[in-house]
Amino acid sequence: MRLNHHPILPIDREERFRFTFNGQKLDAYPGETIAAALFAHGIRTFGYHPRDGSPQGIYCANGQCAQCLVIADGKPVKACMTLVRPGMRVDPADGLPELPRVSVPPPMKEVERIRVPALVIGGGPAGMSAAIELGATGIRTLLVDDKHRLGGKLVLQTHRFFGSRDAVYAGTRGIDIATRLDREVRAQPSVEVWLNSTALAVYSDHVVGVLRAGREYVLVAPEVLLVACGARERSLLFKGNTLPGVYGAGAFQTLVNRDLVRAADRLFIVGGGNVGLIAGYHALQAGIEVVGLVEALPECGGYKVHRDKLARLGVPIYTSHTILSANGHDGVESVTIAQVDERFRPVPGTEKTFPCDTVLVAVGLDPADEFYRKAHEFGMRAFVAGDAQEIAEASAAIFSGRIAGRRIAQALGQPGVEIPLEWERMAEILKSKPGQRGAPPPPPVGDVFPVLHCHEEIPCNPCASVCPQGLIRIDPEDIRRRPQYVPTGGNACLGCERCVVVCPGLAITLVDFRRDQQNATVTVPFELGAEAVREGDRVTAVDVAGEDLGPVAVTGVRTSPRNDRTVLVKLLVPRRVATCVAGIRLRARPQPAALPRPVERLGDDEILCRCERVTVGEVRALIRRGFRDMNEIKAVTRAGMGACGGKTCGPLLRRLFREEGIPLEEVTDYVPRPLFMEAPLALFAGAEETGDE
Repeated sequence: MRLNHHPILPIDREERFRFTFNGQKLDAYPGETIAAALFAHGIRTFGYHPRDGSPQGIYCANGQCAQCLVIADGKPVKACMTLVRPGMRVDPADGLPELPRVSVPPPMKEVERIRVPALVIGGGPAGMSAAIELGATGIRTLLVDDKHRLGGKLVLQTHRFFGSRDAVYAGTRGIDIATRLDREVRAQPSVEVWLNSTALAVYSDHVVGVLRAGREYVLVAPEVLLVACGARERSLLFKGNTLPGVYGAGAFQTLVNRDLVRAADRLFIVGGGNVGLIAGYHALQAGIEVVGLVEALPECGGYKVHRDKLARLGVPIYTSHTILSANGHDGVESVTIAQVDERFRPVPGTEKTFPCDTVLVAVGLDPADEFYRKAHEFGMRAFVAGDAQEIAEASAAIFSGRIAGRRIAQALGQPGVEIPLEWERMAEILKSKPGQRGAPPPPPVGDVFPVLHCHEEIPCNPCASVCPQGLIRIDPEDIRRRPQYVPTGGNACLGCERCVVVCPGLAITLVDFRRDQQNATVTVPFELGAEAVREGDRVTAVDVAGEDLGPVAVTGVRTSPRNDRTVLVKLLVPRRVATCVAGIRLRARPQPAALPRPVERLGDDEILCRCERVTVGEVRALIRRGFRDMNEIKAVTRAGMGACGGKTCGPLLRRLFREEGIPLEEVTDYVPRPLFMEAPLALFAGAEETGDE
């Protein structure tokens, strides 16, 4: 089903139209992908694999794999990348699709060649920021992106950004940063943008093959190339890892926050990094129940404030645990987890099973840097920025893109272009991992004051930037330092609530004793919608880690355009716990249930290669026979032969070598394919979109 209300995102749909799937008439809206339209109707199985008949559904929603293949108007297409059209006939990809019949060979035509000073591949935060810098110098720049709008992952981020308020718009929501950067790109006369255009390959003669608007193959010859393609999500080995309903965090955020589709009813998350934690929060904003999160390490690797937001809202978080299996026949019906020992092996007797319909895999990212590596190999002048350079937060990608843009301008000989020394330092700060955690400081004294529930060093300074009295301070030389509330010089807190509103981690509350010295009015930020809690309600107050502090009364719910969609909930709280209150919980924590029979331990029947349905056991047997060349393994098993070109199974295969005790320096990696993305062969001949391709 589609979302009809969201606490952050506006929902304004155009008139819907009809298309068919498997002969059934369905509704869709302009701008929806086939995958989004099918999910909106509860359809999550898009076809069946030709090798073993296993159900196939969405996994990456980013065009990186082909698990969502369908037949649209007679042609095999990726459902996650293809926009649905009125009257389109979509059918499941059951078995091997039949190629369109060609009566006569298409006439060949000369491929168009375009020369540009700068080519930017990727219209996310890094690519847009670089294009803006290049445009400011008047350098003619071509920016290509394979989506129908600019923004990359920014268009999926409903939360406020961390980082520096002055340098990277910290305190502003990602969706709004995307809009702002898009406008700045469009305002540059020297920057041309190609949307729905996929870069396919970098060639030895220093040209880049681009599928322009999905209809025409062209060759672009840049003087300088910037690769800002972002990252792709890692896969994971467990029983049932390819069932419909198991997919990546980026796919989930795409469906929910871009396509406005309720992509699950009950969600379980694997991975406690920022990606998994943020996706869990986005699910709650969309009204989806998050039944649990599992992390193999003793602590979640993401920002503590992201973890705390989930804990306060009642999401059970199981550290030192792993997933054993996604259970179900044609789709996910439940998930089973278990505690792990110090060697990350499941501990017998610790299994827990949660009923759910979706398992979200968020176990890290790999840079999508193939174009840069190939350009470097061929001796092109090339740069890389954003996650394609180093996995970090989007705020870091924005800043690295700005620096890359100026470096390209310098490489092109543009006079007067400098990179300030403080930019390099800020770039390193924004890329830094979470630092030390500390105990909370003693609670402030006074009639009204903020309580900073931020106990970890992360790059962030919006709270210090908005305080009109200058009472919240962060080391200006290093915004990773924890903020401090320092009432000095006769200045006192005004109770303006600006710090409560702007905090990206929702980690600041305001404690007010001005009306009652025994019971404080505590203002907490809330982003699940004003209708979720009302004045007069009784709710459970919780501390920063989500532990109960008892029932309290809601004395006010305030919304304001100035608050930018953050709701301020006022609670009447006894003095003894007033400074401990960090949020509210509206419902009980989900509890695990038993399965009718035990789940077998991780074995060798897990799927390593999704495209070709190659199991761990098939590959492990070859490794034990002495195979050390991944290309030999591909030749025997077809692992890596599928549409993703080994980008999904490659990291898993390398991990399997490590598990078998084989050093990676003894392993020969896959030979990269000339084309990194698939394209219809007819377009290379210059054939138009006709029924005779």
